[in-house]
Amino acid sequence: MPETASPLITLRQDIASACQQAGRDPDSVTLLAVSKTRTAGELAALADQGQHDFGENYLQEALDKMEALAQRDLVWHFIGPIQSNKTRDIAARFDWVHSVDRLKIARRLSEQRPAGLSPLNVCIQVNVDDEDSKSGVPLADVAALAEEVAALPNLTLRGLMAIPRADSNDSNRGAFRRLAMTLSQLRNTMPALDTLSMGMSADFAVAIEEGATVVRLGTALFGPRPAR
Repeated sequence: MPETASPLITLRQDIASACQQAGRDPDSVTLLAVSKTRTAGELAALADQGQHDFGENYLQEALDKMEALAQRDLVWHFIGPIQSNKTRDIAARFDWVHSVDRLKIARRLSEQRPAGLSPLNVCIQVNVDDEDSKSGVPLADVAALAEEVAALPNLTLRGLMAIPRADSNDSNRGAFRRLAMTLSQLRNTMPALDTLSMGMSADFAVAIEEGATVVRLGTALFGPRPAR
């Protein structure tokens, strides 16, 4: 495939265009490749084009890919729901966790982060639309959880993450805006917070307009997801 036809290059251009329209520096937005169900070979092909950040939902699958790609300088993000019995490996092997939604999990990640590693970067997952089917803390409870997570010794609270309902871009814009406003309020007392992880393949341009600093792209990079 010619380099000019690479989805990664096209998406970088699209991100830069969305940033320009929003009056933002393209370097202020990180493209996170959502690589669940994808092979180590597919990830290596993107890494060869300069992609460094990869997001995984399934722990064992991620660990296998980490082993296969151990010689590459990749940044690993855990973006799926977290079970208590998985926190030790997540704490030890990942650089970021986007899906912290309760204090119990945050405490376990802090306690189980190996001493030789830098603090684990974490985002609080927010259920921005109050959907029963989704993980995440309600908007009203974000500030209290943020204070508790920020106090844990082996974590660095970076910001907020959300997965809005799969509706129109206009509906998602409202959800993105609510998340951005919540982060802005938190920064009154936690000025170091700098991350809004929001926006996926169908709506990342809108998310960038509303302040996203990390967009999580899977289908747009890899095509339709294979069946598990």
